[in-house]
Amino acid sequence: MPDTADIPPGKTSWWNVPILGFGVFAVATNEFVLAGMLPHLVDSLEVSLATAGQVVTVYALACAILGPILATATAAWSRRVVLLSAALVYLVGTIGAAVAPNYGLLLVAQAIAAAGTGLFVPVAAASGAALVPPERRGRAIAIVLTGFTAATAFGAPIGTAFGSQFGWRATMWFVAVLAIVGIVGLVSLVPRNITTPPAESLRHRFAPLADARVLTTLGTTMLAFTSVYVLYTYIAEIFSDATGGSGGQVAILMLTLGVVSIFGSYLAGVVTDRIGGRGVMAICLIWVAVCLLVMPLVTGSFIPAVAFIAVFAVASFSMSAPQQHRLIGLNPGLASVLVSLHASILYLAIALAGAVGGAGLAIGGSGSLGFIAAALAVLALGLSELAHRLVKRQAAKSSSEQAAVTL
Repeated sequence: MPDTADIPPGKTSWWNVPILGFGVFAVATNEFVLAGMLPHLVDSLEVSLATAGQVVTVYALACAILGPILATATAAWSRRVVLLSAALVYLVGTIGAAVAPNYGLLLVAQAIAAAGTGLFVPVAAASGAALVPPERRGRAIAIVLTGFTAATAFGAPIGTAFGSQFGWRATMWFVAVLAIVGIVGLVSLVPRNITTPPAESLRHRFAPLADARVLTTLGTTMLAFTSVYVLYTYIAEIFSDATGGSGGQVAILMLTLGVVSIFGSYLAGVVTDRIGGRGVMAICLIWVAVCLLVMPLVTGSFIPAVAFIAVFAVASFSMSAPQQHRLIGLNPGLASVLVSLHASILYLAIALAGAVGGAGLAIGGSGSLGFIAAALAVLALGLSELAHRLVKRQAAKSSSEQAAVTL
């Protein structure tokens, strides 16, 4: 039965919102942790590195496709029931991945886990906002979604270091334990009567894609983050000479990337408020493209590799804030729908990065990945400028129509 009662803000626990953030951290860690485990998958499952990389592709693609469908199907359910159901689905998939006897069943298990992730993250963000007074909703959403950033910054590196000592299956059990802790927290701390939003059809969710401005802006996001995630997905292979195959050193690279990205994202948000999303995207994409072009010069030694990753990270994951700013500016009344589409596009970018990077490895080896990713960043810059022109053209048209009506 749907549960639509409002919760008086004074009746909520201070831990309600942070536990949702931990839940996001738990379910998002699986999405990133196997990027550092690809060499282990190659040895264990007897597949090529390019094939192993498709584990990341399948996970992200399942998130992108199944997330909106499941969110629509469960729109009338109690938010607490949806969160627990999503976490349990994720847990089942993760355990399945840990015991999968072959590559095919690993993909199936990862797709199941991804269905839980794709449903959990947006519902957790909306639930966090519903648990606090209106003036604190922005902070609540930020706290919840910090779990996603933390999965990149800390969850994946810790899991990679753990797996380098005990094997990739042990890493999946580690991720499963995180999910169990999150489920216990949800049961203990998340109220039953979180406000349930009105149900939305899939047609309503995807209607903004008919707007060319929205489509080109989302296309910019997809190309930009595909460029970034080509490096992230195949980081262990790209820097194999620098790390000597050490999982611990790969974890240090991932940790550096994640931690610096947190500061870079905050800086991008501040600069976006001053110069706008278009300017920040141009800076970030040029920064990323230049870094990727010089990357072959630093892949042979560990210290230069760490320094490179730190510089790359300043701009690489900083593009989400300006892109969301641009999207919301197109139609503030559809902010929630546009942000949801942005999240789906990020998943598609991760999936595309796995596929494009895998093809690059098969054709040109790891040395070609920087050039491929740089080309994608340049294409994203072109599409970003096209999106800006479309926005200006629409604004000019609206002004002309308004002037005509006034006359």
